Amino acid sequence: MKFYNKLPFHIGVIIFSIVADQLTKLWTLARFTNETGAPNHEHINVIGELVRFQLVFNKGAAFSSRPQDLMPFLPPWLFFLLISIVAAGVLFWFYRSIDKRDYLSRLGVVMIIGGAIGNFIDRMRLQMVVDFIDCDFPDFIMTRFPTFNVADSFVTVGVAFVILSPVILRKLHKQIKEEEKAGKEQKG
Repeated sequence: MKFYNKLPFHIGVIIFSIVADQLTKLWTLARFTNETGAPNHEHINVIGELVRFQLVFNKGAAFSSRPQDLMPFLPPWLFFLLISIVAAGVLFWFYRSIDKRDYLSRLGVVMIIGGAIGNFIDRMRLQMVVDFIDCDFPDFIMTRFPTFNVADSFVTVGVAFVILSPVILRKLHKQIKEEEKAGKEQKG
């Protein structure tokens, strides 16, 4: 088995994603807040107006949806704690259920876990998530894409790996299905 499909490498990816996410958020808070901790409403153009850095506090869930709308009887911190525990359990179960040869899906799940932990840390520490990457897609449906962060990027790329794995590793997935089918026929 290759190094990139072993548990120590996967733990390293999780740690790297958390550290990269938290360091960029610390930089963002230091650069884009005033003495009181409020956003200073500045931005830095990275690629003209297409990509820029600016601070946005996300007090809701994904795409700024509000947990109070889903479960108004729970305080937001408890809502996010419970959702995170359930999601972590599902992701760990999914990781363990993936065939060890499917390195792309396993790496994808690990990236999702790392990104989710990064945003979870923000929710528990600040009761909101620090977002700062602001992208524009000219002549697209929306004016600007929702502002995001490094953790969101890890989650997105991880989901893409899981979805694309059966396409990229087509032969392997076909072999795995044939082996599962043969195993069921032997049992039955």
